[in-house]
Amino acid sequence: MEVTKGIHLLADETKGSFVYLIMGDEPVLVDTGIRGRANRIIGALERIGIGPSDLAHIVLTHQDFDHIGNAKTLQEWSGAALWAPETEIPYIHGEKKGPGIRHVFQRLMRIDNPTGVQPYQAGKQIGKLEVIPAPGHTPGHVCLRIGDVLMAGDLVMTSKGKLQPAPGFLTWDKSVLQKSLREVGKLEFDWVCPAHGMPVRRGSLWEAMNV
Repeated sequence: MEVTKGIHLLADETKGSFVYLIMGDEPVLVDTGIRGRANRIIGALERIGIGPSDLAHIVLTHQDFDHIGNAKTLQEWSGAALWAPETEIPYIHGEKKGPGIRHVFQRLMRIDNPTGVQPYQAGKQIGKLEVIPAPGHTPGHVCLRIGDVLMAGDLVMTSKGKLQPAPGFLTWDKSVLQKSLREVGKLEFDWVCPAHGMPVRRGSLWEAMNV
């Protein structure tokens, strides 16, 4: 599904935790979904018109298992540079236990942890994606912006065409999350593309969350 020109949601292949493909001179995959879906993701890329070796970057918004589940496999198959927020990398590498209830999910939903994840900082551009810090869901969570599109990760989700913050029981720090919602809301973007729920036009939906 092409959300807007050059930005594809791999909807059928990554239902449950969406993955996005940003086309351009340096194609970028945003997040990698739930473990075991690498073949589906590669099939989706091929239907769009690129092979795994065409990927220049794989960008992870944060540490959760449903976002990094295929990172190791896709990194090995594509040779793409794998990026994540510096704070999140020890968890992604499997060197540290996730905060709160996340260490339980780590035990139950085991993945093959990638190695050699490169850190990115606020304001860095990867391909044409701008890195925007948005902690709260996890300590180092980020959003990514390209043009008028916000790749929201787990900062927000959509349900029945409306925006809402990520579930409270998975929130590392609710006050930090609220601050991130306010700060990101000050930015200009037209589309919101979350990992959970379908993309929506922003309109007044962000303000309707009362953050």
